[in-house]
Amino acid sequence: MSRRLLPALALLLLGAGVPAAEEIKTIPTRTGVTQSYLLLRRTETPVATVILFSGGNGALDLASGRLAGLGGNFLVRNRGRFAEHGFMVAVPDAPSDHADGLSRFRASAEHAADIGALIATLRQAAPAPVWLIGTSMGTVSAASAAARLRGESGPDGVVLTSTITRWNRGEGESVGDVRLGDIRVPTLVVHHREDACPFTPYADVPGLLRDLSRTPRRELLTFEGGAPAQSKPCEARAAHGYLGLDAAVVKAIADWIVATPRP
Repeated sequence: MSRRLLPALALLLLGAGVPAAEEIKTIPTRTGVTQSYLLLRRTETPVATVILFSGGNGALDLASGRLAGLGGNFLVRNRGRFAEHGFMVAVPDAPSDHADGLSRFRASAEHAADIGALIATLRQAAPAPVWLIGTSMGTVSAASAAARLRGESGPDGVVLTSTITRWNRGEGESVGDVRLGDIRVPTLVVHHREDACPFTPYADVPGLLRDLSRTPRRELLTFEGGAPAQSKPCEARAAHGYLGLDAAVVKAIADWIVATPRP
């Protein structure tokens, strides 16, 4: 199903970490393809721009004129908190030619091209560093784009939270499909020690850090505890989604980004 080009729309949304108003914007990317995204901007001089890649199939269904999918995802539900730290925030939907979701598409050159177009657009909107932040399946999108893109269409840094290190039949990809050694920007890895999702075991994190061998700066932030799980282990209302730790995790990520010198 194709998506028509949407004008900017004001959204009135309520929830933890979500601001009172944000916009839906749509840009052209590849030939005949458009990319919609939520945009939050509370200041004319953001300290950085962050692009938040949700997990699951990545489909927010913004063509409906509102956020209709993945609202509970760790990054999606905390987009307002990132804005509160002085960031301009973009949350991309699946592109128009993959409106049903990003399964088996996240590590592709085409997906990276869409992300590159979004990065270039956001650089024009604010002269600030652009960081890619992915969670769960979103780490494949963020890592692949960081490995493939350079210059004005490439990111200044990347954050991987609850990284998908093991292939699963449902989505068909992991960061094993990404040339992690091609990432040349600062990289933060965030993981919950008790993450019980079989595709994101904490035991895989040392190997992930070794594979990020050419980053100028890399670090691991480990979290523990939080609230009791309210969902299955691979879903967002569990340790996999930092349930009960939202504010602390967002602050730690924000502090790391701000403290990292721009290349």
